[in-house]
Amino acid sequence: MAGVTDVIDKARQIADEVLFPAALEVDRDGVLPASHLDLLAREGFYGLAVAGVSPLVVEALAGGCLATTFVWMQHHGAVRAVAEAGRTDWLDPLCRGERRAGVALGALRPGPPSVRATPVPGGYRLDGESPWVTGWGMIDVLHTAARTVDGAETALWALVDAVPGPALRVSPLDLVAVNASATVEVHFDGLFVPAERVTATLPYAEWPARDAAGLRMNGSFALGVAARCLRLLGPTPLDTELDACRAALDTAPPPTYQRHARPRRSWPCEPLPRWW
Repeated sequence: MAGVTDVIDKARQIADEVLFPAALEVDRDGVLPASHLDLLAREGFYGLAVAGVSPLVVEALAGGCLATTFVWMQHHGAVRAVAEAGRTDWLDPLCRGERRAGVALGALRPGPPSVRATPVPGGYRLDGESPWVTGWGMIDVLHTAARTVDGAETALWALVDAVPGPALRVSPLDLVAVNASATVEVHFDGLFVPAERVTATLPYAEWPARDAAGLRMNGSFALGVAARCLRLLGPTPLDTELDACRAALDTAPPPTYQRHARPRRSWPCEPLPRWW
């Protein structure tokens, strides 16, 4: 099995030789080549979440094509979920990229649940909307979050087939950037989810802490784009500033926020000074 350094090196090679040369066309046309994701699957990148995805892998790929990286990154929550649940029937094809996952977590935002889960015989009924679902048309299954409204307020995750129908509709979103990510809003209207498709349940009150612990990876998207820009510029004092931002993200404690309130974010480092 390849070590972490080997995977980082391979990510940089893919970014330099495949993703970045096509990035302008992807952004202009708003279409993500299937070959990008197929390449990541062949190289084993769809199974990295089992051992843990290095932020440097995400940063390297984002420096090649942000849209490709964003779609690929949505897959890993489902991999971790089925691994923790011991679901080898799902784990193996997800790790090989034969099945590809997206994520719908809008229901876990503070405030009333946007996707409600109602217990019914044999499983749950889902109703509501989940915005900002990425990779539609490039995924087979949607790792979907919902919350019960029975007083216990339980959060649950389930694997939902990414297939439109009377109980599952999508509305495309037109984005200013990374429009090739095929981001949509998903509408659930009485969608039945069998109990065996549920990967986890937990008290909703425990979700904010779990969510905060995983936010570090989001910074790698911006770091990757910035690092690519700095490579194109050549050596400048901004290289040191970027390293400082990365170190600050690596060492920062998880943010905290109050339930039912929009989280207040703080910058991990000071804004970059103008050097020109």
